[in-house]
Amino acid sequence: MRAILYDTFGGAEVLSLKDTDKPEPGPGDVRVKVVTVGVNPLDYKRRYGWVEQFYPTTFPAVPGLEFAGVVDALGDGAGDTFAVGDEVFGLTRTGAYAEYALAGDIAHKPAALSFEAAAALPVAGETAQRVLDELGLAQGETLLLHGAAGAVGQVAVQFAVARGATVVGTASPANHDFLRTLGAVPVAYGAGLADRVRAAAPQGVDAVFDAAGHDALPVSIALRGGTTDRIVTIADMTAAEHGVPFSAGGTPSEQVRAYLAAHARLAVEGRLAVPVVETFPLADAAKAQELSEAGHVRGKLVITV
Repeated sequence: MRAILYDTFGGAEVLSLKDTDKPEPGPGDVRVKVVTVGVNPLDYKRRYGWVEQFYPTTFPAVPGLEFAGVVDALGDGAGDTFAVGDEVFGLTRTGAYAEYALAGDIAHKPAALSFEAAAALPVAGETAQRVLDELGLAQGETLLLHGAAGAVGQVAVQFAVARGATVVGTASPANHDFLRTLGAVPVAYGAGLADRVRAAAPQGVDAVFDAAGHDALPVSIALRGGTTDRIVTIADMTAAEHGVPFSAGGTPSEQVRAYLAAHARLAVEGRLAVPVVETFPLADAAKAQELSEAGHVRGKLVITV
């Protein structure tokens, strides 16, 4: 099969398209023919070796966590839930930037959901759901969401608004009108952020979700009255220095699979949107990661295999 591989940490130049062996399904495994792959900031962070404490790398490595595709082969005992030919989406154990992958947590893809849209859901949906649950966000509360226009941020806005919360979302001014359509109150990041948040939320901030990084934690702590309580980051690797938890997963598999199915239903019903802003062929995976690393992507980048 063809796959994107890298055998050392570094910039996008370490990625190369190569022929390699298909992963073989063992007992209980589901192998999929990958159709589309979701690109995430975590992909380039892992490529640089920045998150080894959470996601250790074995070389040669295939990037990518989330995919949509078609079941291709089943290991012994794996035929109870899935059959060859089923359209599925979710997470992979062997890397998604490849023609074939062994599934991790997956769910059936609804026929009404495109492969591109399905590949955009798993990471953003699970991450947003997990962090809002960790924060205990409830109806009537106010959430400060850093990086609200990114894929995780957009999903978090939609989930938080559905819970009856007020969302103040940081983003560049070019994304403010878009965030308003999702139900958020947008504010520009940068110098003076604390004053802008206080003006947008005179009632105060009950919880903070940092999906951006970029030194958002000190101002977040200040806006929470000096406490680190109910602040969670998925983007700032210096979180421990500030006494703030870094959320890196750990959701039980059964719960992840339930999230996948629920989020797919919401997407089909038009109650959850994760726009795909650009697609790339597998050979251009490095370009996709470079664009992701540059930031300012409103939605998801998807690789087609």
